[in-house]
Amino acid sequence: MSSADDGADRSLGQMVATATAELSALVHDEIALAKAELRLDAKRAGIGGAAFIVAGVLVLFALPVLSFAAAYGIHNLGLGLAWSFLIVGGAFIVIALLLALIALAKVKKIKKPEKSITSAKQTAAVLQKAKPHPRPEPADHPVLESVTRTSA
Repeated sequence: MSSADDGADRSLGQMVATATAELSALVHDEIALAKAELRLDAKRAGIGGAAFIVAGVLVLFALPVLSFAAAYGIHNLGLGLAWSFLIVGGAFIVIALLLALIALAKVKKIKKPEKSITSAKQTAAVLQKAKPHPRPEPADHPVLESVTRTSA
């Protein structure tokens, strides 16, 4: 509304329709802001989760290899086949640890959607303080004169 007179010329239905449209646009904007903030964090969570899964798979691959290496090492006690199993198993664990560190770094970067939370709180505060504008009662209206008012 550009001036105070515009509100007086509009019907109640038009004002309700305008308020509803503006509230709907506000809600859509809030949702769009939340989506934009969460999109980046969801990508980070996906990368971190995938790195954790790969690290777990590599540890699962390392367990049988290390088991074979320990068995051959006890049996053989010399450099040979067992040492090669130990080197391969150790390499799997080193790779798994590196991937776990990368995953942990990605997961730690995930943040709350601060802008969306702040905006939603501000909107809620404004809507809680909103009160209808007082309307002057017309004195000569025939319908209003026939209604008896009680004070409660």
